Amino acid sequence: MTVLLEKRRLIVSPGLAPTQLRREDKFGRPQHADVDLTIGLVNNMPDAALQATERQFMRLLRQAAGDIRIDFHCFSLPSVTRSQTSQWRVEKQYTDIADLDRLQLDGLIVTGAEPIAATLPEEPFWRELTDIVDWAQANTRSTIWSCLAAHAAVLHLDGIERRRLDAKCSGIYDCAKVTDHWLTGDAPSPLKISHSRLNELRADDLAARGYQLLTTSPEAGVDIFAKQLGSQFVFFQGHPEYDALSLEREYLRDISRFLAGQCDTYPALPVGYFDAETEQSLLRFEQRARVERRPGLSVELPDRTLRQDNAAGAAATAIFKNWLHYLSQGARRSLRR
Repeated sequence: MTVLLEKRRLIVSPGLAPTQLRREDKFGRPQHADVDLTIGLVNNMPDAALQATERQFMRLLRQAAGDIRIDFHCFSLPSVTRSQTSQWRVEKQYTDIADLDRLQLDGLIVTGAEPIAATLPEEPFWRELTDIVDWAQANTRSTIWSCLAAHAAVLHLDGIERRRLDAKCSGIYDCAKVTDHWLTGDAPSPLKISHSRLNELRADDLAARGYQLLTTSPEAGVDIFAKQLGSQFVFFQGHPEYDALSLEREYLRDISRFLAGQCDTYPALPVGYFDAETEQSLLRFEQRARVERRPGLSVELPDRTLRQDNAAGAAATAIFKNWLHYLSQGARRSLRR
């Protein structure tokens, strides 16, 4: 798969050597590309996850595309607050959001953002995000809405309010297919999908407004759902794009916030994520942290080992392979015209 950027720059790794591309980020040109697709990523994630999100979606597209050639563009909503360093990155390596019409996208991916307001319509990015919802209906063959973006889209489209959970939904959950659909065809069953959220959309509310539920979990609730509008809209409450360490990074971030007094709730262990020995060590650390609460204690966190059976990558690759196939059918019809 060939991945191109508007400014002819590949997205670099967010790792220890950010000026160098890792081997898996280098893409060769397919000898016989059957179809070209133009795909956009509206990356609204906070600065700490900005580059990781780019990398995760690029990796998924690379793994899923085969011989499809992809012209890939990153965008960011201007209303999302950025540090000087991240803003510089957006200005240098991202495409201006005003260029959406010019690019004639086949598909679009829109990520969530870190909430700062009590309700979604109060978020600084609300108007810009809902403008993207309206634009995508008429200008893409399919759009993926992830996490908070999914919640915002269904609120804007159908007035469906998300509901606050009693505790954060965090972990890797077994999500079962509830209907046959091209998006989940050939995906393993159950699908192992990462979830990390404080709110949920409920199955009854979605079904009553004509949304098609595709996968659900007894513990996490609705996972993937869809609705055919002017574009095929696909919604993720979870994060199939997450890499193996994404939930660990979030868990450690939340511990650090608790120790620093930035929040009053100690984070629960991600479900189905760490091995049994690690879980016991982390629970003992939690007991100590509640007594000795201080920022410096985070350096004494125990070593951690992930469960061997929590690989969520197979499900994510299958989902994105099917999505690209759906987009390519429309691209081929356009070429024949």
